[in-house]
Amino acid sequence: MPTRELYWNIDGHWLIYPLFLIAFGFIVYGYWKRIRLWKLGQPENRWRDVWAGIKDIFVYGIFHYRILKDKYPGIMHFLILWGFIFLGFATTIVALQADFGLNFFHGVLYVFIKLTANAFGLLAVVGLIMALWRRYVEKPDRLDNKKGAGDGFVLVLILAILITGFITEAVRIVANNDPWAAYGFVGYWISPLFSGMSAESLSAFHRFLWWFHLLLAFTFLGAIPYTKLTHILLAPANQFLRKRGPIGVPEKIDFEDESLETFGKSKLREFSWKTLFNSDACIRCGRCQDNCPAYLSGKHLNPKQVIQDMRDYMEEVGEAYGNYAKAHPAVAVAGAEGSEEAAAAVEAPSEEELGLRNLIGDVIPEEDLWACTTCRSCEQQCPIFVEHVDKTIDMRRNLVLMESRFPAEAQLAFKNMENNGNPWGIGWTKRAEHLTSLGVPTLEENPEPEILYWPGCSGAYDMRNQKVSSAFVKLLQKANVNFSIIGNEEKCCGDSARRLGNEYLFFSLATENIEVMNSHGIKKIVTQCPHCFNVLKQDYPEFGGNYEVIHHTQYLYELLKSGRLKLNKAENNPTITYHDSCYLGRYHQIYEEPRELLKAAGFTTLEMSRNHEKSFCCGAGGGRMWLEEKEGKRINEMRTDEALATHADFVGTACPFCLTMINDGIAAREAEEKVKAQDIAEILASRI
Repeated sequence: MPTRELYWNIDGHWLIYPLFLIAFGFIVYGYWKRIRLWKLGQPENRWRDVWAGIKDIFVYGIFHYRILKDKYPGIMHFLILWGFIFLGFATTIVALQADFGLNFFHGVLYVFIKLTANAFGLLAVVGLIMALWRRYVEKPDRLDNKKGAGDGFVLVLILAILITGFITEAVRIVANNDPWAAYGFVGYWISPLFSGMSAESLSAFHRFLWWFHLLLAFTFLGAIPYTKLTHILLAPANQFLRKRGPIGVPEKIDFEDESLETFGKSKLREFSWKTLFNSDACIRCGRCQDNCPAYLSGKHLNPKQVIQDMRDYMEEVGEAYGNYAKAHPAVAVAGAEGSEEAAAAVEAPSEEELGLRNLIGDVIPEEDLWACTTCRSCEQQCPIFVEHVDKTIDMRRNLVLMESRFPAEAQLAFKNMENNGNPWGIGWTKRAEHLTSLGVPTLEENPEPEILYWPGCSGAYDMRNQKVSSAFVKLLQKANVNFSIIGNEEKCCGDSARRLGNEYLFFSLATENIEVMNSHGIKKIVTQCPHCFNVLKQDYPEFGGNYEVIHHTQYLYELLKSGRLKLNKAENNPTITYHDSCYLGRYHQIYEEPRELLKAAGFTTLEMSRNHEKSFCCGAGGGRMWLEEKEGKRINEMRTDEALATHADFVGTACPFCLTMINDGIAAREAEEKVKAQDIAEILASRI
């Protein structure tokens, strides 16, 4: 029966367990220090979705659902991980039989373990060679070898563990003439290299290699909390603890809570423990920076650097509070030595009083906060779900609500929204003017519509987007849909105000809109703007606005499928490239309905180099529609270049901001004669 003698040629193998305890002690001490730092943050409950978290560990961790979307590093890491899974399984089985008396390391299980350990161990070697080649030969900018100087040591350490394991196996095969050697085929292949050694030399060499291999393995274990190996534990933990449910809903501020002394966040300790944990979980893979429109267009903002700078600052803060707590033992400081009971009696000093750098300004430059378009491509590409955007909005809130420090252009947008309910500042009494001229009834005239049509500020006021409103109305009328608009009582949904950090203005706009819609008993809303769609659907429920909210591409697709809307296919098979709006795609995973509508209209779709969840932002999200772009290249022109590279006849959009930015990009490239940008509603309206 296939098997082998365990611990052949090894005396004193009981030393494995004391050595393991030493390594485990290093692990415990390392994570105890990190936990003290995480405790500097505020409480946050991330333990509500246990089964969903376990599922995510398998989907995103073990089976690499996101990691494999970046092919080379994904395959590389997949090979290394699964090599260690099978080698770890083999080691566990050996330990259970040798030290716990469970006799099953023989027969079919033995053959299975030998074959899988050798196959996946060899694949892990391939993965490590790929990793070393990528880091030290290809040298992609996103890996940052200066910051990750210890990463090379980790790769070499793992490679040494694998190679010494295979060589140890090969020496054993030669020394005891193993009849089942072929199952351990890697050792079997290299065993001829040692066939000329004497029995004494083989025995001595085997003992040396076995203990050396063991010490390398325990060095690996002990180094986990102190090196990039920490991602072995923190990455699946972060996947388990990730936010679920609606994406990108900022934390609600209760303005009636008189105990609140500050709004937004400007100090590290104001963030939750999970935010601080994120900074440790980040593996510096650089996928966020490689997909960030601000970074790629030459802005100073680098989402990876923001996370790493917060990690470094967390260590500074932890050290400062630790030193203070040692000098003042009566003061309780979370994450440092001190008396919790004395917390109420003696208050710990602030970060400023300890002489620490300012989080906003010194650690994270203000211009980086305003450069973010909140497109969430950084988060969509992150394999372990590090959260970037929410902390940006929190810090913007502090600058706006506490410091009144924000770009000058934002002041005009805020003032216009406050005074006239729209960012352009056009009189509120003119909001319904365009749509009523098309025969669209208000709720006062048609109080029980099938849907409430929400044109948004762009659809009501912007001349270019009024054409989109006209096209959508034409489609609704053609499909005999009973619909109404609110009319002049409708105000800006507040998306730009909220993402720019003016939470109080958003609160005012949202509550007024909700009051109006609730008074009319509104249940179902269709909007042509993804930003309105997102905020009405995701943000309003927390303020009492619970509605079924549908984007116009979704609704038009429903009308088409039901037969209420019929299209005539375009002649000559025109081509179109569709630009995925961030707030429609990444925020709501609406990718296929727009494309299906274009196909139904007879268009051939040509994809840009970045599409679907990797779509490149137009540059207008996060309130940046109202801000000037003063640094680097213009994001909208970069996206327009990608559209022009397809040589399509049309650029299709489903967002008023995207339409404006792409049109501006086409004009900047003087390409008006080559390509035309249109909303999907306009394209469909030309086919009825």
